[in-house]
Amino acid sequence: MKLTSLLTVMIGASVITGAVQAQELTGTLKKIKDTGTITLGVRDSSIPFSYLDDKQSYQGYSIDLCMKIVTSVQKQLGLTSLNVKMNPVTSATRIPLMANGTVDLECGSTTNNLERQKQVAFAPTTFVTANRLLSKKASNINTLDDMKGKNLVSTSGTSNLKQVTQLNGERNLGMNIMAAKDHAEAFLMVETGRATAFAMDDILLASLAASSKSPTDYTITKEALSVEPYGIMLRREDPQFKKAVDTAIENVMKSGEITKIYAKWFQSPIPPKNINLNIPMSDQLKMVVAKPTDSGDPAAYADVPDAQKPGAKKK
Repeated sequence: MKLTSLLTVMIGASVITGAVQAQELTGTLKKIKDTGTITLGVRDSSIPFSYLDDKQSYQGYSIDLCMKIVTSVQKQLGLTSLNVKMNPVTSATRIPLMANGTVDLECGSTTNNLERQKQVAFAPTTFVTANRLLSKKASNINTLDDMKGKNLVSTSGTSNLKQVTQLNGERNLGMNIMAAKDHAEAFLMVETGRATAFAMDDILLASLAASSKSPTDYTITKEALSVEPYGIMLRREDPQFKKAVDTAIENVMKSGEITKIYAKWFQSPIPPKNINLNIPMSDQLKMVVAKPTDSGDPAAYADVPDAQKPGAKKK
């Protein structure tokens, strides 16, 4: 009888605890639990991070990582199923759509910096790149100073656009700076001669050039204007969800899964053209994998080549 009573008490306490835990869910986790849906902000042309393939399906490195988070969150919430909604965003709309609750995770190619951390939060860094210029080889653009008086394009809503605009004024370069709606449009402007160069993260520039009609026509400057740590974006001041997301990414890194996912997108043929970017994991990313960080301070990634050049602006 005593044992039966004890078991009854324990089971009752367990049920109560479970109910309390459910009641204590807040923010995004509560939203996901209540709706049975998680919404991912995805990009149309951020190859190979988040893009539409020839079958109009969203895929990429960042989307694979986000799906790891989705699986982890589903398990944490005890859901038998979880509906995943893909919501297209652009560089200009990604932060507003995150802030107003339209998307729960932004799975693209977004730089984590201190300014953005005032508006949104980030998961641990999953890629490290740098802001450089892409141009046609015939243009002989080796540095930003070579762009004096010329047309420069970058993507609307990016830190890259903000940085080159600032440098344009500081160095009196007299560039005509244009804003494209997305990366694909910006690259097309260089391809068609409407712009001399495209300022963007080097990995995105390399991917766009490799996927173009004439990959050998283009060159990317060795000069780096900044360090760009990428992170999956989520809402600020949502500690429960932040912990769930961080734990999921850290587990991917600790388990070694990150190496396989990286190799899939950067060292293997990728759809739709089956181009292999052949980009090995950088020492900076290896450092982050070994010791995950969500720092938005460029100094935490200072070993990126050329990123600390005199006069370079951190973003």
